[in-house]
Amino acid sequence: MKSSIASALLCILATSATSCTAFAPVAKSTASSRTAQKLSVNDFSLLISDAADAVLSTASDVVDTVASTDVAAVAEESSKSFEPTGFNPTYSKASYYTTLALYVASFPGLWSQIKRSTKAKVKRKTYVSDGEMAKEGKELRQQAGEIMAYMKANNYEVAEAGETITFKGLVARSTSQAFFLVFCTAIGMASLALVLQIQFQDLELPLIGTPNWFLLTLVSPYAGIYYWQSGDRIDDMKVKLATNDDETLNEITIEGNDEEIDRMWRTLELREKGMVKVEGILG
Repeated sequence: MKSSIASALLCILATSATSCTAFAPVAKSTASSRTAQKLSVNDFSLLISDAADAVLSTASDVVDTVASTDVAAVAEESSKSFEPTGFNPTYSKASYYTTLALYVASFPGLWSQIKRSTKAKVKRKTYVSDGEMAKEGKELRQQAGEIMAYMKANNYEVAEAGETITFKGLVARSTSQAFFLVFCTAIGMASLALVLQIQFQDLELPLIGTPNWFLLTLVSPYAGIYYWQSGDRIDDMKVKLATNDDETLNEITIEGNDEEIDRMWRTLELREKGMVKVEGILG
């Protein structure tokens, strides 16, 4: 752009010089007039050069000023277009608070699980087996002997004998159960911390400032400590045996820890009353 402006100015000045020469009167060819004419031409060339430099400098300043003005205007318009106009949540507050209320209502289940881990889950179930008169069946005395052997093998002792036999056994603490409680408590505390972090974003407490709610997960090991300090527990198992009139079916009623009952009927190959045993595809 600068070179084109300079070329245009030189052409204009050259044309002007030619026009002045064409209309000037013819002078005599003397030495003094030639010297004066040479000096005037040199001076005129210098003036032309200075004028061209001044014009080029002025044009350059104008171009820079216009460019900087355009850039500043574009930047200002861009900043205005991206200026935040305020945050408006897009979620439903009714849905959010409903979910929050359900979570708060279900959270005490975590404490209930920790409390129940130190106690047996007592259930009462009735099982049957083939009786003495059935093919490959067992008489009632033989069935009672198998149950007694099983209970002895699992550290249970007879506490009371009669129509219903009561067994007492010592259940040792479980390391895996302790670690499971710690894991569940950590997950529960982390989810609670996430809810509190969303609900109380701008909360500042005295001497603390903005709290880090995820520090609540540090209390999770105390669930395992609580379970371990409860020590070993003593479980009661009550067993009652009976047979039908045809002695084709033995009926065993068991009351005690649900987990122990489940192991017992699998080991002794009993069938739950009212249920039909279906053989698996693989046998």
